[in-house]
Amino acid sequence: MKSDRLLSILLLLQTHGQLSAADLAERLEVSARTIMRDFEALSAAGVPVYTVRGPQGGIALLPGYHTDVTGLTADESRALFVVLAGSAHADLGLGQALGSALRKVMAALPAPHQGGADLTSRRVLIDPVRWRGAPGSSDLEVFQRAVFADWRLRLRYRHGRDNRVRTYTVDPYGLVNKAGVWYLVADCEGAPQLYRVDRAQSVVVVAEPVRRRAGVELDDVWEELRRRIDDLPSLVAVTALVRDDVLALLLRVHQGELFDGPVPASRSGWSQVELRFRSVRAVEMLLAFGAGVEVLAPEEAREALAGQAKAIAELYGSQAPAGTPSR
Repeated sequence: MKSDRLLSILLLLQTHGQLSAADLAERLEVSARTIMRDFEALSAAGVPVYTVRGPQGGIALLPGYHTDVTGLTADESRALFVVLAGSAHADLGLGQALGSALRKVMAALPAPHQGGADLTSRRVLIDPVRWRGAPGSSDLEVFQRAVFADWRLRLRYRHGRDNRVRTYTVDPYGLVNKAGVWYLVADCEGAPQLYRVDRAQSVVVVAEPVRRRAGVELDDVWEELRRRIDDLPSLVAVTALVRDDVLALLLRVHQGELFDGPVPASRSGWSQVELRFRSVRAVEMLLAFGAGVEVLAPEEAREALAGQAKAIAELYGSQAPAGTPSR
């Protein structure tokens, strides 16, 4: 939209003082000819823009033409420009809006604070997405639509604890992005529940108004659910070697337990992963991968797996099952 582009040009010039037409064209993804037409439009509207000729020339604003945001300290200005580089804004379709908003804030900052804010944006980066983290969901748009329209949702949902798929009709409070993973906070039959968006096998908006508990907001429910998870017993940290031919399956089945990795191991054809389980007993699920997974630590988990493996070996030993007729 031309009006938005004109405003972006004005804000960029307020921030940088002078920019070439080519630089403006690159930043705004248009041609230099379009920038010159926009320059003429700004001038005709009474904006004090002018051109500087020569190799170091460009487009500039008359000195003093800017608007300050009063009341912001230097630290507050820097805090605004610690760039969140995860996919959260892009997932919500707000990636371009974030860039535009930051340009507007930068242009409106008091001049003494602009340098520190600009340096912070180039020196500090926060990426909340875990390595090999769970992928985003193509259904996030459907979740958004229900949340903003206050409609109910019907989910076919795969649970991480047992991989079973169940169907629920839920009443959403909102969406939360934690460590790069999207969660739906909702009531199910009046009780607060948390659903990972990427575990939804399907999601359908139900044309019925949401039935939230009166006076309860997203922050309240999220705090309750967060405490419920934080108060669980400490997780068991497991280091394991995974044979490369079963690695993809393990990452798919145990994505909820994956903490870090995979990274190449010293043993050829194997990778090392870090997992977190609720208990040593839960680590026994790795026996499903047979000799394709070796737990290195902790020792108590190795002992538990060895005990189960011994029991399985005895069960399937050479002796025929009870009731099998002799030959």
